[in-house]
Amino acid sequence: MPLEPALDSLQHSLENKHDAPLLSASMEGSPSNRSTVDRNENTLEKLQMIRMKFLRTVHRIGEKANNAIVAQVLYRLGLAEQINVPRNTDRDFAFSNDRASAIASEHEATSQEDLDFTCTILVLGKTGVGKSATINSIFNEVKATTDAFQPATKKVEAIVGTVHGIQLRIIDTPGLIPSFAGHRRNEKIMSSVKKFVRKCPPDLVLYVDRLDMQNDSHSDFPVMKIITKSFGAAIWHNACLVLTHCSSTPPDGLDGIPLSYEIFVAQRLNPIQLLICQAAGDARLMVPVSLVENHQSCRTNRAGERVLPNGQVWKPHLLLLCFASKVLGEANAILKLQDNIPGRPSGVQPRVPPLSYFLSFLLRSRAQPKMPDEQVGAGDEFVEDFEYLTDSEGEDDFDKLPPFKPLTKSQLNKLSKELRKNYFNELDYREKLFQRKQWKEELRRQKSIKTMPQSFKDELDAPEDYSTGTAAVPVPMPDMPMPPSFDSDNPTYRYRCLDIANQWVVRPVMNPNGWDHDCGYDGLNSEKTFVISNSLPVSISGQINKDKQEANIQMECATSLNHREGRATLVGFDVQTVGKDQAYTLCSEARFNNFRQNMTLGGLALMILGDTLAAGIKVEDRLRIRKRLQFVLSGAMVGYRDVAFGGTLEATLRDKDYPIGKMMTTLGFSIMDWHGDLAMVGNLQSQFSLGRNLMMVTSANINNRRTGQVSIRTSSSDQLQIALIGIVPIIRSIVGAMWLNSS
Repeated sequence: MPLEPALDSLQHSLENKHDAPLLSASMEGSPSNRSTVDRNENTLEKLQMIRMKFLRTVHRIGEKANNAIVAQVLYRLGLAEQINVPRNTDRDFAFSNDRASAIASEHEATSQEDLDFTCTILVLGKTGVGKSATINSIFNEVKATTDAFQPATKKVEAIVGTVHGIQLRIIDTPGLIPSFAGHRRNEKIMSSVKKFVRKCPPDLVLYVDRLDMQNDSHSDFPVMKIITKSFGAAIWHNACLVLTHCSSTPPDGLDGIPLSYEIFVAQRLNPIQLLICQAAGDARLMVPVSLVENHQSCRTNRAGERVLPNGQVWKPHLLLLCFASKVLGEANAILKLQDNIPGRPSGVQPRVPPLSYFLSFLLRSRAQPKMPDEQVGAGDEFVEDFEYLTDSEGEDDFDKLPPFKPLTKSQLNKLSKELRKNYFNELDYREKLFQRKQWKEELRRQKSIKTMPQSFKDELDAPEDYSTGTAAVPVPMPDMPMPPSFDSDNPTYRYRCLDIANQWVVRPVMNPNGWDHDCGYDGLNSEKTFVISNSLPVSISGQINKDKQEANIQMECATSLNHREGRATLVGFDVQTVGKDQAYTLCSEARFNNFRQNMTLGGLALMILGDTLAAGIKVEDRLRIRKRLQFVLSGAMVGYRDVAFGGTLEATLRDKDYPIGKMMTTLGFSIMDWHGDLAMVGNLQSQFSLGRNLMMVTSANINNRRTGQVSIRTSSSDQLQIALIGIVPIIRSIVGAMWLNSS
C-alpha cells in the first residue's frame, strides 16, 4: 500500500531547499562554520542508525527489502540525507542503502536480542468492529478482553508487549457509537483519549472498521467527525485504515454471480475513504489500508501466520505500515522539518484556505455605499443615469392625457372581451407614465439637494422636534412569508416587525424548506447604514444562523469615499463561517469612469483562515450601451502555496421602460482553474410577465461536466392560475411513475 500521506513533509522540505549544494560548498571552505558541518555529520549518523533499525525490523517481521513500502521509506530517508549533506551523489545513496542492508542482515544473523525500537499505536473505531481482537492477534496472545455480544473495553488503557523483539505500546480505546444517541458518550470517550495521549503521544493511529458491514449511508460520518473535532484534521494524515473480518465471503453481484474479492474490498473501501476525506477536509487524501482477519478458523501458512483470501499475510503488512510511520516521524524530528504538536501524530500539514471560495468572493460585485442624498438607484448603474438618458424624450406625456375614469367591477363585466382588453391596456399605459413621472421628479429632487449648500443640507437632515406635537407612530412592516405547514393557525404574528426611527433593522431569518409544524425560524438578520463626518457612508449587515449542531455567522461591513466625479474608493471587511473556523477577509477597490458609459474597477483582498493567509487581485470593467444593455467582464487571481484563476463575463438586457418595467434577461459565463482542473459554467436567467397577473422567472445553468439545472418560478394574483400551477408537479410525478413501471 502507498504511504504518501506520511511522506509528504520530507518531499516538501526538499522542494524548499533546492539551493542546498551552494550553501554546503561555502560552508566547507569556511573554518568558522566547522561546527555546522559537524552537526550535519551527526545528523547523518542518526539517519543512518534509523535506516539500520528500520531494515532490522523489516528483516524480523519477514518482509523483503524490495517491498514497495520499504523502498519508499528508504528513498525518503535518502532525500533527507541529500538535504543535510548535499555533496553526496546518487551513487553514495545507493551505497549507503546497500551498506545499511548488509549491516542489518549481519546483525540479525549474529544477534536476536530486542531492538532499541518502540512504536506507540492509538486504536480508534466504532464499537464491535474488532479493535481488541486485532490487538490480541498482533501480540499472538490474549491481552485485551473481547466479547461478541457487548462492548468489552470500558476505559482507555495501554497494552505493552514484544513482537519479534520489537516493543509495541498499543492504546486500546472504548468503541464509539455511530448514532446521535451516543454523542455524549463519544465526547466523554474522546476527552479521556485526549488526556491519555498527552502523556503518551502515538506514532500512528489505526482506524478500525469491518469489511463485511456494507453501509452506503453516511451513518459512520459522526464518528469520524468527532475524532476530527477532538484531534484536528491532521490526525488523518498519519492514520491507517484497518478492515477486519476480511475472510468473509463476497456477496453476489447484480447478475447473481459472487463478486471477486478485489471488487468486494473496493466497494467497501471507497465509501470509507470518501468519508475520511470529508472529515479531514482534503479531497486528495488517501489513507493506507490494511486488511485483517482475527478468527481462529482463518487459513494459515506453514509458519502459522493467518492468510487472507487474496494470499496476503496480513500481520507483517500491518506492522510494516506502523514501523514505516514511526521511522518517518523520527526523521522529521531529527531534521526539524515541522513543529510537532504534543499529543498529536506527526505529519501535520498546514491548513490551506479554500481558494475556490476566496476566488468566488473576489469575483462577486460589491455595492458601493452611498450618501443618503444618493440612495435612489444606489448600486445600479442603469438607474444613476436614467434622467440623463431620458432628457431627450421631452416633457412627460402623463399631463397631456385626457381625463380617465376607472370602471367598477360590475361595469367591467358588461364589457366585451375586446373592450376589456383595450381598457386594461390603457390602464397599464397610464400607470407606467405616472410611475415614470414620479421617478423623474424624485431624481430631480435628489439632484437639487446635491447642489445645495452644506448649511441647507444640515437643516434638512436635522431631526424634527416632536416635543410639542404628537410622537411618530411606528409602522408595522409587511408580514414575512411563512413555510407551508399543516397547522391550522397562522404564526406570522410572532415575527412582525415595526419600522421605527432607530437606524438598526433587525428581522428574523426564515427557512422556507422547514419541517411540517415548524415555524421556520432559522436565525437573525441585522442591517444599519450611517454616515461618518458627513462624507463617509458606512453599511453594516450581519446574519446569524443556529441549529442544534452548528452556528454560522456572516457579516459584511463596507465604506466608500468619493474623490471627485466618477472616482471612488471602497474598503470592506467580511466575516464568514468556513467549516469549523471563521474566515476574515479585508478587501479594497478603486473605481473610476473612463467615460460616461464605462467604469473600470481594480481591487485587492486578503483572507485569514486559522493560521494561514491568502491574497488575491481583481480587475473588472463595466460597459453600458444606452440604458438597456450592460456588459461586465471581470478576472481574478488568488494564491497561497498555489494559484487559482477565474473570470466571468455577463450581459444584462433590461426592459425598454426600465426602471418602471421589470423585464430582464441575464446571460453569464464563468471559468475557474485550480490544481489544473478547469471548471466552466454557463447560466441564463430571464424575468418576464405573462399578462397582468402572472410573473415568471426562469433560470438554467450547465457546466463542462455536462450537468446542470433548470428552474422555473411563477407568481400570480389569480387564484385559478395558482391552482393550475399546483397541478404541474402532480402530473410530473404521475408521468414519472408510469415511465418507471413501463421500463
